[in-house]
Amino acid sequence: MFSIEGIIANTGERKRIEIDQTTELITKVGEPTGVADVLLKDELIFPGFVDLHVHARECTDHSQDYKEDFKTAGVAAINGGVVAFAEMPNNPVPPIDNSSYDAKNILAKKSGVEVLLYAGIGPHTEPLSRKVPYKVFMGPSIGELFFTDKIDLEKVISKYSGQNVSFHCEDPEILNKNKNETTHERRRPPEAETSAIDFALSMIEKYNLQGKICHCSTAEGIRKIKNAKMRKVNVVAEVSPHHLYFSGEMLTENNREWMRMNPPLRTAGDKNYLTEALRDGTIDFLATDHAPHSQEEKTVGMSGTPQLDTYGPFATWLMKERNFSPEEIARACSANPGNFFNQFSPNRYGKIKEGYIGSLTILNINKPTTITKDILKTKCGWSPFEGITFPGSVAMTIIKGVAFAKASADRRNI
Repeated sequence: MFSIEGIIANTGERKRIEIDQTTELITKVGEPTGVADVLLKDELIFPGFVDLHVHARECTDHSQDYKEDFKTAGVAAINGGVVAFAEMPNNPVPPIDNSSYDAKNILAKKSGVEVLLYAGIGPHTEPLSRKVPYKVFMGPSIGELFFTDKIDLEKVISKYSGQNVSFHCEDPEILNKNKNETTHERRRPPEAETSAIDFALSMIEKYNLQGKICHCSTAEGIRKIKNAKMRKVNVVAEVSPHHLYFSGEMLTENNREWMRMNPPLRTAGDKNYLTEALRDGTIDFLATDHAPHSQEEKTVGMSGTPQLDTYGPFATWLMKERNFSPEEIARACSANPGNFFNQFSPNRYGKIKEGYIGSLTILNINKPTTITKDILKTKCGWSPFEGITFPGSVAMTIIKGVAFAKASADRRNI
C-alpha cells in the first residue's frame, strides 16, 4: 500500500490518498492523518495528466528510434508529469490493421506509462475488428499516411461510420496551391486549417463519427467547432502548448526552423483566442503534439517539436501567467483526456476517486523551472522552451502507486 497526503487541486481540500500497489488502484480518499508515505505541504495533487497527442516514433522497422522510442517517451512523460499518453500512427510502418496494430502495441509495452495507440486511416484502410481510436491526416504531414483530395478521403471515411476519429486538419488542395510560397507559415495558411475543419465537421456529422480536431491553431477554426458543438455535433478539440505560448510575430531568422510545426504558429490574436477557448471549455484538451526530431533534422526543415518533458511546467504557466484555476487545468489535462482514454483502456483515468488508477501529477506552482537540455529526458535532447523559466515545476509523478519524486516533496519510505 502507498499513501500520499496533500491538497487535491480541483477541490482545494487536504486529503490522504491510498493506492493498492497490487491492483494499482486508488482504494481510499479520506481525511488527513499526518501519517503517509509522502506528506506534501503546498503542492497540488492532480488526477494524473493524460496527453492525447504524442509521436513516440518507434514502429516495427525501428528506423526512427534514434529520435525517440516508447521507453524514452515514457521517461519524458514521467519527467513532465504525464501518466499516460495516446500515440499517433504516422510511422514508416503504420498500424492500419489488426496485425500491424498488435505488433506496435507490443513495442508500446516498453513505456513506463500506459500507451493507447491510434490506428491510421489511409487511402486503402478499413476499421479494425476491435474498438480503437483512429487518426486521419487530411494533408501531407510527417510520413506517408495522408490524402491528397477530399473525394478520396470521404470514400474511406464512409467505412468508419460510428468510429472515434481524430483529424489533422489541413486542406490538401490549399496546401498544394500554396506550396511555392516563401515561408512555412505561408505554405500552410490559416484557410488550410479552417477549410479542413469545415470538411471534417461535415464528415463527423454525415457519418456519425466521434470526432476530434487535433492541435487547433486558428480563432476561426475554434469558432467553427464552437458552432458545431452548439448544433450537437459530436466533436471535441485539442490545443497544443506551442500555439498558446508562441505566435508568428515571435519568429526570427534564428528560431524559425526550430519553431516549424504543422499547423504552423499563427497570430497573437489567434493565440489569445485559443487560450480563452481552453479556459471556457470550448477546447477540451491540452495535448502536446510531442514530435521529436533530431537537431540536425530541424535545421533542414523538419516539422515538429518535443514537449512531453514540459507538460507539467507549462500547466503552471497557464495557472500563474494566464490565471487558469486548478479546476480548469484538471479539466483540460486530467478529466477530459481521461474520459477519452477510458473508452479504450481497462483502467480509469481522470479522477482522484476510489477505483480509479493510482496515477497522479503533483505540481509545485511556486518553484520555478528553467528549461535546459540537461533536465530533458526525450531522446532527441532539445526543447522549443529552452531558456524559458516556467513559474512552477513537477514535484512528483506517481504511476500506479509508484512515486517518481523530485526535490520539492517530503519523501517517506519510497
